[in-house]
Amino acid sequence: MQPYSSDKEAVDALAKSYEALLSEIGKVIVGQQDIVSNVLISIFSNGHCLLVGVPGLAKTLLVNTIAQVLGLRFNRIQFTPDLMPSDIIGSEILDDTRNFKFIQGPIFANIILADEINRTPPKTQSALLEAMQEKAVTAAGKRYKLDEPFFVLATQNPIEQEGTYPLPEAQLDRFMFNLWLDYPTFAEELNIVKQTTGEKSTPVNVVLQKEEIIYFQNIVRKIPVTDNVYEYAVKLVSRTRPGTEMAPKIINEYLSWGAGPRASQYLIIGAKCHAAVKGKYSPDIEDVQAVAYNILRHRIVRNYKAEAEGYKVEDIIKEIL
Repeated sequence: MQPYSSDKEAVDALAKSYEALLSEIGKVIVGQQDIVSNVLISIFSNGHCLLVGVPGLAKTLLVNTIAQVLGLRFNRIQFTPDLMPSDIIGSEILDDTRNFKFIQGPIFANIILADEINRTPPKTQSALLEAMQEKAVTAAGKRYKLDEPFFVLATQNPIEQEGTYPLPEAQLDRFMFNLWLDYPTFAEELNIVKQTTGEKSTPVNVVLQKEEIIYFQNIVRKIPVTDNVYEYAVKLVSRTRPGTEMAPKIINEYLSWGAGPRASQYLIIGAKCHAAVKGKYSPDIEDVQAVAYNILRHRIVRNYKAEAEGYKVEDIIKEIL
């Protein structure tokens, strides 16, 4: 693609593309504007998403539609208790010439839907760790680079916990956003039923190519940030750590563990992208606050007292904001 004449023009183009993407995805996905918006922000921020919601809320349809409008290759991996790391990464086989040949697994795509990721043991979950952080996988001692952009959208069912395995903290930390899907409103559900019970399906058009996505990801990185926004983001994360000098009373009382430095990094990158898609050329504190819940939600761990007294993670984040 042709680069824009200035970074300002590129940010304007990103905001315009973002609105076009929302419009195109809205042809298929009814409601869930916040979820769609945040998934797009994480893609332009080069991050991954963990989606938590009950079955039937169109999580698979959402990621499939986003892959279509972005012109990206999409693979769905159904996580089950008997899934092996080789089922994700791929494996070596003997070919006709009796030489080992690597057969790529479903991880070799641009967008991966890791469906019900907590239904597989930690050994298999860990197969995603290198891919999510390094954008590469290792098989039989050889390293294979993944095609960029690379984005993992994992789903979890919050209701049924029998036969599930909690995600390791190291893996949770690799997800930029933790998004909670709620039931649609009455009007939205009525619209969904009307759209999906007829004979016609709505086609969507490709809005961006992968080269443009990578270009916009680089533009987001280049957006300038003032010192007071950097300080606000780092202070916000520091306040989540119990037993430290910045931790308020509520944190020391109700948290057993706080967020790490990756949260501060994601707060800044997320704020940059949030500002850019809204047509701003530099993020402010409001942009940090806009992404804070989704970034901190899965990085702070409540203690027994918080659970016993009904203190939710959102309540604690609201207090420190």
